[in-house]
Amino acid sequence: MAGGKNSKSEGLIYRGRPLRRAGNMIYYGTMTDQYIIMMQVLDTKKEQDLDVATKVSVQLQLTAPDLRNRDRVVKRSEKDSLYSAMDVAAVWLNRALSGKER
Repeated sequence: MAGGKNSKSEGLIYRGRPLRRAGNMIYYGTMTDQYIIMMQVLDTKKEQDLDVATKVSVQLQLTAPDLRNRDRVVKRSEKDSLYSAMDVAAVWLNRALSGKER
């Protein structure tokens, strides 16, 4: 389409991959890939009128539908901000999808 706009909204993109939020859960990546990142905001604090994440769980997960939830988790960590969680998520997902994981 002209102007580079899609008729359907793409949503947020971080380092070339989609970000989707559902409540306190943030999914990074594409479910059609072998791996995806799941982040969960565990704790927040108020700064002015915004809730800022102070504890975020990060998990690298396999997307295979035949696996139980606990068997999907390949790697996990906790970070003290959404920014550091996003940085770790991007590195883990890039490595996993390029075949450098495990």
